[in-house]
Amino acid sequence: MSEEPKSASPESVEPANPPLHLAAEPPPEPAPAAAGAAPTVDSMPLVQVLEAILFASDAPLSAGKLAQTLGLDTTRPVRQAIETLNASYAERQAAYRIEERGGGFQLLTLPQYAEYIQRLVRKREENRLTPAALETLAIIAYKQPILRVDVEAIRGVVCGEVIRTLMEYNLVKIVGRAEEVGRPMLYGTTRHFLEIFGLASLKDLPKAEQLKEPR
Repeated sequence: MSEEPKSASPESVEPANPPLHLAAEPPPEPAPAAAGAAPTVDSMPLVQVLEAILFASDAPLSAGKLAQTLGLDTTRPVRQAIETLNASYAERQAAYRIEERGGGFQLLTLPQYAEYIQRLVRKREENRLTPAALETLAIIAYKQPILRVDVEAIRGVVCGEVIRTLMEYNLVKIVGRAEEVGRPMLYGTTRHFLEIFGLASLKDLPKAEQLKEPR
């Protein structure tokens, strides 16, 4: 004779709908930063911020000025960060260090690279346009295509050598020949000219009335 199943005691039966326990929900956790998101100002390491400031400055900055810019109450973290950066530069044999000059700190190249820096400076000086070259270039830019004799008529002086210099700098080129006796050359500006002066096209040249001095 089989046993009848035992009935469950009232204590062991769980209610179909358990009572709700009302409690304050914990605040939601902040969403994780998206991959590649730029760090906030407060999350940037001090040494990196200091390095960026010194890299952007063209003059020495005092420890006090640096501390003020970084929002610090003392200059000690600034000096410690400079020591850390210089140690890092020395370890990877970088060509620069943070040096103290004139009561401030500045990011400078090491003395052994001075000759190469001087070569660059001399090259820039050589490539600097003279007022005569700039005046000739402006005439060609606005009047192109233009003959050399017409440039000289506007300037009142011989311009052959100046035009050759502008061609060497890749600012002016020969754009054709005039349909007249001797077929003289016509000059115009180059794409490099647009790049140097930040122009998308010749249409972006300032209008003549914009060049007049205010009275």
